[in-house]
Parts: sequence; structure tokens; C-alpha cells
Amino acid sequence: MPMRRRVLAAGLAGVFGAALSGRTAQAAETAPPVRLDQLNLVNLSHVNDPATTNVFPGDPAFELETIATIPQDGYYLQFVREGEHTGTHWGAPGHFNTGEPLADDMDPADLFRPAVKIDVRAKAAHNPDYAVTIDDLKAWEKRHGRIPDESVVVLWTGWDAKWGTPAFPNTGADGVLHQPGFSIPAVQWLIDTGRLGRRGGTGTDTFSPDVGTDETYTVSKLVYRRHRISLEILANLKALPTTGAWVLAGGPINRNGAGSTATIFGVLPPGVKAN
Repeated sequence: MPMRRRVLAAGLAGVFGAALSGRTAQAAETAPPVRLDQLNLVNLSHVNDPATTNVFPGDPAFELETIATIPQDGYYLQFVREGEHTGTHWGAPGHFNTGEPLADDMDPADLFRPAVKIDVRAKAAHNPDYAVTIDDLKAWEKRHGRIPDESVVVLWTGWDAKWGTPAFPNTGADGVLHQPGFSIPAVQWLIDTGRLGRRGGTGTDTFSPDVGTDETYTVSKLVYRRHRISLEILANLKALPTTGAWVLAGGPINRNGAGSTATIFGVLPPGVKAN
């Protein structure tokens, strides 16, 4: 194995060994290297397509315009106009909190975090305004173990299947969105107990970690502090394991960016299988 590949593999072994297996740093250093070709990636992003992209109310319209073609110009190119949080995206702390880090203040490790998935589809199907509770989180932990510190806690609400239809925003007659999310006490508990930590966060297949009817964005304001992120409008959550995976958020790093439209991957170490 080339030296560069060995170094990268050893680094990944330390990351996955310490964070996923609860090993000490010393044990992680002596763990067998993770072969990079044994990592499995699952795509957690919707395709950015103006014909199917639901845009959050008040955000700019999403437009793609072909400005160069191979027959005319020798190359193909599109002009893209969209908000930074259009489609699948990640958000930086400064998106909701003045003085907190923006996209270009974040470290690569802030965008590569261990993840757990909490399936609330049944409750969300019964109540589109469902707010995940502390009891829900504790019940999940009784079954799957403690949420690792500095994790991204992903809600699978079933909204990823509604993408591209009016059922995704689920706007009521009063213009209010009806989407499930975290309750304020649940997110405060995740923060107070260290589960979100300094550089964890939340994920969801809806517009926001907030319940759609809560226009105070209190949950977002709590999540978006320190170096914590929010992954939003996730897709294909069926493929993300309940435990054991990591999430990697890509996308352009705009100067003073509130985040970025992104390709977000689930990264599965050897032995961790997609659901």
C-alpha cells in the first residue's frame, strides 16, 4: 500500500476505532488499518432539479440555465441560481446565531461526524406536527445504546418519500408548514448531556430540525452553536444504518456562507451494513 494511502487508512482507523467502538486513543493507534476500499458510501442527497425541488417559503427561486453547449461553444455549462439552503444542504452555526462560525470558519472534522438514525415515521405519519421527546430518545438508547458524544442525530420522519410534491412542505390553509421535528426539551437534553457536544448536530429529511409550526426556530438556534451543524432535506435514509455510520457533508464553501447545498454521504466502516 503506498505511504499516503497507509497514512490515510491509519487515520481512519483511529477515527472509527475511537468514536465507533469506544476504544481508548492508545487502543485505536494499535488497531489494524482500515482499508479505504472497504468503506461503503450511501448517497443521502436529493438531485438538485428545479422541476422537483421544494423551496422553503421566502427563499429565492431555484433556476438552472444552460449557458454553453458543446455544439456551439465546445463545452457544456449551466448557470445556477439558488439559496445556500436549497435542496439537500448543511447549515453553519452563523445561519441562526450572530457571531457564530460561518461556512468558511468550519473545520473539515465539523462536517464528518458519527451519526445515529432515529426512526419516527410511524409517529410522524399519525401526526405531521410530531415533536420528538426526551422519552423517545431515551427509549431509542435502551434499544441501541448511548448516542456517542458529538454525533449528528438524524430523524427519519418519512418526509424524504414526499420530496418533489406538495406533501413535502405540507402547508396548511393558514400558510403554516406541518412537518415533524425535535421538541425544544429534547434538543436541550442532547446538548446538556454532551451528545451533540461542540461539533455534533442534527439531521432530518424535512426542511428543518424545528417542528414546522414553530416559527421561532428555537431548536435551530440551539443546535446552531459552537461548531454544530444541521443536515436538512436528507434523502435515502432507508440506507443509513441506525448506528455505526458517519455522515460527510460536502458542497462549496462560500465566503461568509450560511452553509451549502450539498452532497451528503453516509460513510459505513467495514462491518457496518446499510439497512
